[in-house]
Amino acid sequence: MEEKRSEYCSECGYCASYPPKIIPEEVLIKEIVQRVVAEKAGVSIPISVSARHLHISQEDLETLFGPGYKLELLRNLMQPGEFASTAQVTLVSAKMKSISGVRILGPVRKFTQVELARTDAVHLGISLPVRESGDLRDAQVLTIIGPKGAVTKPCAIKAKRHIHMSPKDAEMFGVKDKEIVKVKVLGEEGGIFSGVVVRVSEKFVLEMHIDTDEA
Repeated sequence: MEEKRSEYCSECGYCASYPPKIIPEEVLIKEIVQRVVAEKAGVSIPISVSARHLHISQEDLETLFGPGYKLELLRNLMQPGEFASTAQVTLVSAKMKSISGVRILGPVRKFTQVELARTDAVHLGISLPVRESGDLRDAQVLTIIGPKGAVTKPCAIKAKRHIHMSPKDAEMFGVKDKEIVKVKVLGEEGGIFSGVVVRVSEKFVLEMHIDTDEA
């Protein structure tokens, strides 16, 4: 007898043995997942490792480096307009523990934010909240020391692992801005990153960010 394909699938014929309209839900889900995975096969996401760094406001920058100071380019980063500057500072915690040589990333922002890994926090004797960039709720207080001055403020967080995407990338992966996803890293010592935030903007290029501990 000639096999008929279900009206629910025009490709594999896996569910053809089931009567129309009563296909088990798990069968449909399996087919959909297989098709989506097949469509995305070969599409990879570049992963960049973010070492400890800070973003800074112009006001704080001038306090640390002097009036009128402007960030100078050391090297461009993957995201358009973002760059590592030549400027570095020292971070000091309330327990008088310090980390020197922490680089400032440009361009300047409306706020000052220090992004550290867990091992940095242990060294400084602080406990970092896990936050998206720009969310400084419960941020830890640090003193930032430059060649011309110092600033003390709540500014230190552990950045949530995240993926930058353009709207076109988001459409391709079937995700939206602020969505939480899992990312599988292939290889002999691969693994799965959970709790990854999708960030979508016209100015973004496809790139995932993790910190040095996660790397």
